[in-house]
Amino acid sequence: MTSAVTVIVPGYDVAAYAGEALDSLRAQTRTDWTAILVDDASTDETGALFDAAAADDDRFQVVHHPAQRGLGAARNSGLDLVRTPFVGFLDADDRLTPHALERLVGTLTASGSDFALGAYVRLRPDTAGGYTAGIVQPWVAAATDPTRLGTTLDQHPEASGNIVAWSKVSRTDLWHRAGLRFPVGKAYEDQIVAQQMYTRAQAFDVIPDVVVEWRERADGSSITQHKGELPVLRDYLDALRGGIAVLDAAGQARAAASRVRLILAMDLPPLVDLARDHADVNYRRELGEFARALWSRFDGPELPEPAATAVAAARVW
Repeated sequence: MTSAVTVIVPGYDVAAYAGEALDSLRAQTRTDWTAILVDDASTDETGALFDAAAADDDRFQVVHHPAQRGLGAARNSGLDLVRTPFVGFLDADDRLTPHALERLVGTLTASGSDFALGAYVRLRPDTAGGYTAGIVQPWVAAATDPTRLGTTLDQHPEASGNIVAWSKVSRTDLWHRAGLRFPVGKAYEDQIVAQQMYTRAQAFDVIPDVVVEWRERADGSSITQHKGELPVLRDYLDALRGGIAVLDAAGQARAAASRVRLILAMDLPPLVDLARDHADVNYRRELGEFARALWSRFDGPELPEPAATAVAAARVW
């Protein structure tokens, strides 16, 4: 069978979760896929798990990094090997929903757009020792609901709020034509790339279907669970600034304004909570600088509580 879509699955020390990610690929209702599993020099059984999957199913291909290079480099290693018309991403601790590839690839085939994005939900630890999927959050729904085919940021600026790599399938040609690659050595490396996709695509599609379940690890080891660390905060703020800069450079004023509002309402308040009692004064100082710069661009409507109070606090640091 000729494959239509390649799914790039990077992983570092995710043996506890990778089996579920691979099972979610095996369970896809669309079966003409290839997966490139990139083991980023794991110290646990991740690499062995990937090798076993490839031994059992020739749709899996494995790349082993001899030294850890980070998520961006792992995704780039996968991109270098893609030979299919379409490409998508799945982090090795997350899960695709069964119809994800069928819906995303099918939508693109019908529309002719450059990429398609769907909704996602959080997988959170539950009291039974497992994980339970949550609901589609409002900002996710704003980007993906209702269905829009062949749209652009001019027509749908709220799409810019969907900044994750793994909620999308794109034409492989877009990555070559637009010169897209993930930044290396940075956390939150997909935020800038997402905005580059929106601004360089001729058109994209959005669908309300939940395509990914995104895990919040019970052991707190996800990078998104380390925002209280100053180096991680710096990467996070750099990614937020960089994404807005991409929108500005492309003349996407409405999308940039939508992104500013969303960051003030959703991203900044939890960072403020972390900063209030942070041991490092630089954490508050750098967050305050970011908040003031973002607030200078904000042009209503008023932020809801408690976001308004959080932003006001950050602006005086």
